[in-house]
Amino acid sequence: MSGRTRMALCAAAATLLASCALLPLVSPVTWLIQAIFLLAIQTGVGMVTRRVPLARPLTVAAQALVALMLLTLTFANQQAIIGVIPGPEAFRHFADLLQAGADDVSRYSIPAPLSDGIRLMLIGGVLIIGLAVDTLAVTFRSAAPAGLPLLALYSVAAGLADGGADWLWFLVAAAGYLMLLLAEGRDRLSQWGRVFGGAPRTPGGEPSGVVAPVRTGRRIGMVALGIALVVPLALPAMNGGLLDPASTVGSGSGRGGTISAVNPVVSLRNSLNVDEDRQVLSLRSSTEDTSSLYLRIVSLDDFDGKTWEPAKRGIQAVPDEFPTPIGLGPDIRRAEVETTISAADWYAQNWLPMPYPPSGVSIAGRWRYEPLGMTVVGDRRQTTRGVTYTVRSLDVQPTAKQLANAPEPPAALRREFTELPDSLPAVVARTAREVTEGATSHYEQAVKLQEYFAVTGGFQYDTNVKAGEDRQAIARFLRDKQGFCVHFSFAMAAMARSLDIPARVAVGFAPGTPQGDSTVSVGLKDAHAWPELYFEGVGWTRFEPTPTRGSVPSYTQSDSPGSTLPDVTRPTQSTSTGPSASPSTSESCAGRNPELCASESPEAALAPGDDGLRWYVVLAWAPVGLAALLIPLAPMLWRFRTRAARLGAHGRTEADVSRHTLAVWQELTDLAWDFGIPPDDSQTPRKTAARIVRLGHLDPPAAASVHRVADAVEQVLYAPVPRPTAGLAEDVRRVRSDLESKARWTTHMRAVLAPRSSVRVAWAVSDWWTDTKRHAAAARPTLRKPSTPAQRG
Repeated sequence: MSGRTRMALCAAAATLLASCALLPLVSPVTWLIQAIFLLAIQTGVGMVTRRVPLARPLTVAAQALVALMLLTLTFANQQAIIGVIPGPEAFRHFADLLQAGADDVSRYSIPAPLSDGIRLMLIGGVLIIGLAVDTLAVTFRSAAPAGLPLLALYSVAAGLADGGADWLWFLVAAAGYLMLLLAEGRDRLSQWGRVFGGAPRTPGGEPSGVVAPVRTGRRIGMVALGIALVVPLALPAMNGGLLDPASTVGSGSGRGGTISAVNPVVSLRNSLNVDEDRQVLSLRSSTEDTSSLYLRIVSLDDFDGKTWEPAKRGIQAVPDEFPTPIGLGPDIRRAEVETTISAADWYAQNWLPMPYPPSGVSIAGRWRYEPLGMTVVGDRRQTTRGVTYTVRSLDVQPTAKQLANAPEPPAALRREFTELPDSLPAVVARTAREVTEGATSHYEQAVKLQEYFAVTGGFQYDTNVKAGEDRQAIARFLRDKQGFCVHFSFAMAAMARSLDIPARVAVGFAPGTPQGDSTVSVGLKDAHAWPELYFEGVGWTRFEPTPTRGSVPSYTQSDSPGSTLPDVTRPTQSTSTGPSASPSTSESCAGRNPELCASESPEAALAPGDDGLRWYVVLAWAPVGLAALLIPLAPMLWRFRTRAARLGAHGRTEADVSRHTLAVWQELTDLAWDFGIPPDDSQTPRKTAARIVRLGHLDPPAAASVHRVADAVEQVLYAPVPRPTAGLAEDVRRVRSDLESKARWTTHMRAVLAPRSSVRVAWAVSDWWTDTKRHAAAARPTLRKPSTPAQRG
């Protein structure tokens, strides 16, 4: 096996080993098999073109072209020309797939499902990195810098992985890179001999110049490995998707362990603004009224002035029967509800969506129970993907009187759930006092806060408003009066705490849309957040301050003291029992914000009068389209230009005549090459002319033209005073016409569209690069050790 072949195989292996770091991100991992197959073909093309040999840029171009055709065959064969040649439709399909893949990355949790968009991003990324590694390590014979694209691939995987870098995958990627460095070292040693001990030394005692590349490679490799060790530690773990997986569960079985959760509301806005309201959950419940069937995922207990987050809590094994909810007294009316829930096969959530409060759950898999929030969370990467489970829950039905007469909560609970940071703007507490002025109980205060946000305060529901993660976010929301469920729930919970009402925020799904088969469909746009306030004797109680969303709790409606809330439902509750393909839209939104009624995703809709692409989009894509058009035509355009320059005017001086004659001869030999007669620089002009006449089967006039050009070249090369010859350009045109008349149409088309002589451009670039490196090496200052004590002094 040659050194180049070994290097190519090691480059492909290093790429695949580094791409293994992407395996935990997507399930299933069948994409890697496709990537191995396509990368093998791309590597094989490089090995063949280097054996031809082609110039280095042409080798890279051939590999890139084959990779593009392979991706076209795999992902866009229906839109391509004869299945493999990408055209405008194929590139549009690629753009659509990449956009869908980007949406899936932001929507799904880890491991994400293997959609076509994500598969294109993975396989395409591996091929691009593989091409970069092969180009640096094999084509340009510099393996050390090839660690940079490998590092980029590993760093992306490490940054996206849940919990940061995985050391196992780092070791695998590092092993691939070291294998590549060793292969390069072996190749260098095979060309230059033994470096250590056997190489000659300079007068100063240093080994000969072959050591320098080896040392440089080792140094660059050490730097790259060091960066690979440090960068993943600095990268934040990035969790994407609807209500991001919000847990890192401690290991172990049985009781014990802790759960530390990140903020699960960071993707609520993206979920509410999706163009396609995909079904997340399908449920069937024993209750006929599903208008208050909220599916709660997790509660956010800690408020630092910027945002609400889940607290770190202890977890245990899931009990057969859940304990009675904290604070729920025996005199509160309740009904047990049984709900069977099926999660979509793409919805991978660590937390289990359940009606609150749950009294029991039946589910297969590895799950743990957090008693304070009464939540169930997956253990060891257990998710909701495709699972079906049954939840028994309580439909707690307190009356307004029971809530109004609730006693003060326990001191410990009150202290924990009324805590507010000192940095909270004073306007929050001041507004809470103004809104609830005249209320005689915490319950009346809570109702007035709900009325203020949902009815009387002039707030508008708008998913385009950013959630905000600064200490002025709530104050800004109270001023601008625009936002979505996160703003409303955060603000009401903070204002309730300022009134000494224990409060927290729940995250999950608002009631879905009833279907014709007695099931309820819960979609992406049903993602929701709402405040829960604590009342002793009732427990944690839901309120709904977000206008046009969810349903108003019955205990806050007409029988509330002084309440002005209408007895209506919200848009996400459908009053129809017939089938529905999408969530219904309430007429009540027209009274609040008519422009939002047309679409729940205003940012996805076209602006009025917008008929298509904007001018700057067309302007941005114009150079890409122009490049896509010109690149295939580049060889033909180059030949047109060079032919015109060579056959142009010959000038007036003797030097001009000589240059013109040699240029015409170059054009004649290139013309013959384009039609299948390769040049032979070892022959004289006269023998070359005879060869062209014989192989081209030229007619006598064309043959005479060839010999006339050859005689002129001999005059320039050998005569003391060259005799100018007129009409040489016309002679070349006559030869070209004769060659075209005798060639087959395929040979003629190739001579025009893909002339063989255009390879001279790649040769010229390669020679320029070689000269540049030689001049740079010559200009680099060299230090030599003094050879004598006098010189050292």
